[in-house]
Amino acid sequence: MDLQKRPDPTAPTSATPTATKVAEPTELRASDADRDRIADILREALAEGRLTAEEHAERVEGVLATKTVGELDQFIRDLPAAHPARATSTYTSAPNRPTAGSIPVEADENVVAVFSAAARKGRWRAGRRIHAYSVFGNIEIDLSEAIFEYQHVVIKAISVFGNVEIRVPENVSLRGNGGAVLGNFEVATLDSADPHAPVVYVDGLAVLGNVEAAPKRGKLIADILDRVTGRVTERVADRVDRGLRKHLDR
Repeated sequence: MDLQKRPDPTAPTSATPTATKVAEPTELRASDADRDRIADILREALAEGRLTAEEHAERVEGVLATKTVGELDQFIRDLPAAHPARATSTYTSAPNRPTAGSIPVEADENVVAVFSAAARKGRWRAGRRIHAYSVFGNIEIDLSEAIFEYQHVVIKAISVFGNVEIRVPENVSLRGNGGAVLGNFEVATLDSADPHAPVVYVDGLAVLGNVEAAPKRGKLIADILDRVTGRVTERVADRVDRGLRKHLDR
């Protein structure tokens, strides 16, 4: 007896509707809010010095002409804002104050300007505590090329009808705590990517004057551990040398 072939219920039929292709997120049309978000990121990058004025203008022009979300991402692909997880883990926040007793009360160096000007800049050794007093004067403390022998440096700045300007390298941490009376006290908080980098704390008061601390663009210092290791090695070598001399003199 011949068996009749029955259709396979699992086989697709012409009546079965085909699935509609869903657009990828990057293929979606960009909205004005999407463009504004990218423009804000580019503006922050310009303020931080990551982009030049020409690069910023060129990218903003491209953002305004972009049609899809995927095309927008290419304008911030090389900026930290495009990688929030990586950017968050890269930077470690420095403490707001050094631990008690780690910084001496007496200043290692006093910088005073009364109806005059004073400056500390170039290759100079920064102590753990620096006091700056400006009365109708101008003080410039430039740490961009200084030798950091200590990881924590405290600068106490008092300005009365004067000006105290402090500049630090870009790869150190910068903290501030102070106030102003009819004046200006401003510290641009900065976090270094290296947890062992120097930390500069600026304390003080501005009375009808100005105290300002900020990073100096383009200025970097070497890892402080390299210098510390070098000093320790020199001390160990010196002790070994003296021990050998004593042994040979016997």
